Amino acid sequence: MKQDPKAQLETIKRGTVEIISEEELLSKLKRSVEKDEPLRVKAGFDPTAPDLHLGHCILLRKLRDFQSLGHTVIFLIGDFTAMIGDPSGKTETRPQLTREEVEKNARTYEKQVFNILDRERTEVVFNSSWLGGMKAEGLLKLASLGNVARMLEREDFRTRYESGSSITIMEFLYPLIQSYDSVNIRADVELGGTDQRFNILLGRDVQRHFEQESQVAIFLPLLEGTDGIKKMSKTLGNYIAFEDTPEDVYGKIMSISDDLMWRYYELLSSRTIDEIRDIKSWNHPMEAKKLLAIEIATLFHGEKEALEAQKDFELKFSERQFPEEGREIHLDRKNGKTVLDLISLSSQRLKSRGEAKRLIEQGGVSIDGERITDPNSMIPDRDLLRLKIGKREFVKVRFTHG
Repeated sequence: MKQDPKAQLETIKRGTVEIISEEELLSKLKRSVEKDEPLRVKAGFDPTAPDLHLGHCILLRKLRDFQSLGHTVIFLIGDFTAMIGDPSGKTETRPQLTREEVEKNARTYEKQVFNILDRERTEVVFNSSWLGGMKAEGLLKLASLGNVARMLEREDFRTRYESGSSITIMEFLYPLIQSYDSVNIRADVELGGTDQRFNILLGRDVQRHFEQESQVAIFLPLLEGTDGIKKMSKTLGNYIAFEDTPEDVYGKIMSISDDLMWRYYELLSSRTIDEIRDIKSWNHPMEAKKLLAIEIATLFHGEKEALEAQKDFELKFSERQFPEEGREIHLDRKNGKTVLDLISLSSQRLKSRGEAKRLIEQGGVSIDGERITDPNSMIPDRDLLRLKIGKREFVKVRFTHG
């Protein structure tokens, strides 16, 4: 543990929403360096579905940051709590899973996480190992640490209570049980999405009750799904799973909006902030999206499979988006540098540069399926471009190098 604690803190802070508290975390990091003892960093995952997806990747990457700094990650599989179902953000009680369903899902989690985590610095634990044998007396003592008034401070519980929707006593117990996990593994830090705020902060109180130092709470953003609106969820179908095929991973990344692409860069890419800034400055959005798609597909399937997925996508995309009757022309790049130059030279329907500029600004032009709205953006540096100009004009442009 030789790295400066303040430098460690800056690495940890990247991409986080909130840390409670930074002062406590810095103190723990200093002590870790002084004693040459790694921190124990916890994140819990309930195996309620068989696949991990990119939403989980945000947490896993932050866990990997801790590992790169020399700390120990406790990847907690909530095989016991999965049979209750985390009520966070839910408007109704989750359907209960069977033991067999949970165990099957848990096995897939163990296999998938090491796409990102360092196996040597990861402890995989199952909370059934301490919760499964808990007697009624222990559960009642744990239940005594919570109260109904505090539970109803949670927005999701309060909303359900005020609307008359059912809330089971078992759901009230979930945050306490999650907190008890932190006690059993003696967590120094717990990571979670912003929807886990109540549960993780309660863990600090429960640890103090058991005469442990409170864990630091680190909250990370929730990743929007491919629809760009709702949280990535297998239930909503807007997810990209770790075990999707390379072609599906690549294609789903290519389907997201430009704005969402930059959020994915920020939260999922291993590139530095400066590297991402350079990509944004120098690359057309379509090219930037391809770089991201290659990176994410490589993470799960390796570079060779990712590059094959890119070739497959481009072939299918060109066949799907461009009609056979599209006109083909040849242009010299010396004749123009901007998209406005390109469209003015390529179109037979537009009568002036002013008309071409208006059509571009109105979103009526696409290049290789990517809508272009800035007339002054640079022509993509590719030998072949497929243009859609307005609703009916399709032009295949091949560039000469004379």
